[in-house]
Amino acid sequence: MISWLTALAVFAGIFTQSLTGFGLALVMMPILVSLLGIQIAAPLVALIAALAEISLLIQYRKSLNIKAVWRVSIASFVTIPLGVFALQWLDEKITTTLLGVLLIGYALYALANLTLPTLEHPIWGYSFGLVAGFLSGAYNTPGPAIVIYGNCRRWQPAEFKSNLQGFFLLNSAMVLISHFWHGNISSDVWHSFLIALPAIVLGLWLGVRLDSFINPGIFRKLVLVVLIILGLQLAF
Repeated sequence: MISWLTALAVFAGIFTQSLTGFGLALVMMPILVSLLGIQIAAPLVALIAALAEISLLIQYRKSLNIKAVWRVSIASFVTIPLGVFALQWLDEKITTTLLGVLLIGYALYALANLTLPTLEHPIWGYSFGLVAGFLSGAYNTPGPAIVIYGNCRRWQPAEFKSNLQGFFLLNSAMVLISHFWHGNISSDVWHSFLIALPAIVLGLWLGVRLDSFINPGIFRKLVLVVLIILGLQLAF
């Protein structure tokens, strides 16, 4: 039963990222934490994310702007190890509650559709990168920070999706290195990854195929409502 639920959670996360450009870990993490515990879920999602982001970056590579993401990427490398360290040493109840609060907060922000100020100064890239790196190391969820940064930089839709994949891939590589370094990639993680492989392939294929048929705005709002529900379950 857990294997089927794991595969379903992975499919939902991959499908969401294929359509909207982000959301893989936001969808997967709360479900997989409930099923497998955060010590297995965190490195597992890092493995899955790296594989998915390579595939999606190939798909959207023409719109990638390296100059737009290098500052946030470099800054995130500094705090990723801190996030992985926090995952190991903080009580699991605390980390899952914080993850729930993060999900609720981001979903409410996104649903509010706020008009954010334009941020031109380079210091903002480093600042958002530091936050994204810590969240990535602990929860594989750099998405909220980098999405807000992209909105403040006024990235166009095609550039937005491509830049996110470029950042996520660099980020995931560093997260995986940190997890390997701390010995978090266990046999249980590899076993769950193999179970998830068919769901990864199906989610990528279906998401890319349906990209032009599904309204991404409506789908995104549905995902955000689900994130609030999942966040409430984790936090309380």
